[in-house]
Amino acid sequence: MPQIEWVGTPNYRASRNGRKPLAIVSHITAGYYPGCLSWMQNPESQASAHYLVLRDGRILQMVKEGDTAWHAGVVNRPNWNLYDGSNPNNYTIGIEHEGMPGDGLTEAQYQSTLWLHGQLLAKYPAIKMDSDHVIGHYRIDSVNRPNCPGAKFPWAKLFADLKGDHEVDNLVIYADGDVGAALLLSFKLKCPMVHKAFAEKIQAKNKHWIGVQGTNGDGNYYYAGSDRIETAKLGL
Repeated sequence: MPQIEWVGTPNYRASRNGRKPLAIVSHITAGYYPGCLSWMQNPESQASAHYLVLRDGRILQMVKEGDTAWHAGVVNRPNWNLYDGSNPNNYTIGIEHEGMPGDGLTEAQYQSTLWLHGQLLAKYPAIKMDSDHVIGHYRIDSVNRPNCPGAKFPWAKLFADLKGDHEVDNLVIYADGDVGAALLLSFKLKCPMVHKAFAEKIQAKNKHWIGVQGTNGDGNYYYAGSDRIETAKLGL
């Protein structure tokens, strides 16, 4: 699990003018550490973000989430449904990513920003997991920041991992001799089926599953009739 290191910056405004975080805005620094951090700690830059995710996976925090970072205040031809005409800094959390627009994220950097996004989504219910609440800087300034965070920013992977689309929400887990019941349940529930020997490799902890003569688990379902037909009926 990544650790967040406090580094601070004088470039922020205390509080959020009564607003609460509504969205996460990702950026690319267009420079490398430590220069990119020094720039956002320089009062002359008038720039900052709440977090900076380095290419080695370290997460640096410059501004408290309850305060306003200066990361997306200039608005120019926005393409963002949640923009309400006021300063976006008041209701967004800014995450800078070390690198140039053409770099793409390193694997360590990606895993850290994925973890950080997940933490923020869990902390702020108003930040939904969709393309209006998790955005790039280019959505706010399409003129001067069209490459922020860049064409190689892994939006599709980020959304899939945050939503868990690479995993199944429902799964029929069956044992030898229970194929018939598993087939019926899988068809009815429109979800995959897998033998119990391979289930742990596919199914994440606490995901939903349907056990056919299997072992029960917290928050899951377990169907076991007198035979495979009765088992299937219990699930229907």
